[in-house]
Amino acid sequence: MQDGFKPGAGTVVVTGAASGIGRAIARRLSLAGAPRTVLLDRDGAGAARAAEAIGPHARAMGVDVRDPAAIEAAVTRIEEEDGPISLWCSNAGVHRGQGLGNASDWDASLAVNLHAHLHSARAVLPRMARRGTGHFVITASAAGLLTDPRCAPYSVSKHAAVALAEWLAIAHGDDGVTVACLCPEGVRTAMTAADSAVLGAEVLEPEAVAGSLLEGLAEGRFLILPHTRTAEYERRRAADRDRWIAGMRRARRRAASAAPLYAAG
Repeated sequence: MQDGFKPGAGTVVVTGAASGIGRAIARRLSLAGAPRTVLLDRDGAGAARAAEAIGPHARAMGVDVRDPAAIEAAVTRIEEEDGPISLWCSNAGVHRGQGLGNASDWDASLAVNLHAHLHSARAVLPRMARRGTGHFVITASAAGLLTDPRCAPYSVSKHAAVALAEWLAIAHGDDGVTVACLCPEGVRTAMTAADSAVLGAEVLEPEAVAGSLLEGLAEGRFLILPHTRTAEYERRRAADRDRWIAGMRRARRRAASAAPLYAAG
């Protein structure tokens, strides 16, 4: 467990911040005292509206997180204009395809749910390591710890995101850099708009997820689980994988026409 994050320590950046969890995280960080909050999103106009709603200490940049050169340029510009980045929340995510999906579903899922985190890590973490301080968050999903029985591209890409976050935490833990992995289940965003009736009381508002993230960061935790039941599900999965798979097959049959059990981003 590393030292906890303090919002007033410097500039904070959130990707996928035009809506949903990203927008809620940016707002919560600003309210918590971040001196400068930068919202990144492919939808630059949406990010600008979100930043305007947050207040004068927030600003937006239109950035495609799938483009490593664009991420590198954004990091350079932010550090030149706003100061050192103390927290980077790599939050953008997509849910594409059903079943095994098609080639474009896999390309899109891996590009945003995995490679975008890698691009951010390559641009941000060396700078943090040189300063001996910094915090880096990857938003994955409970699907990255468990599974999404209806969508292989989403499930596999989120598992990969968790694995990348673990690797980064190991690689940079001695550099004074904290790496955290946020893994919510159902969250009321555009991604789950069609699912509200199915997910019911288990759906959290984005603001609740943002609150859980700040609590986890303050405590220096790696794995941040807004839904408390997720930890128990993961323990059951690890304890008896065959039983877990059988249970998920039953869940898949019950919800064959419903949306993903676990969705974030």
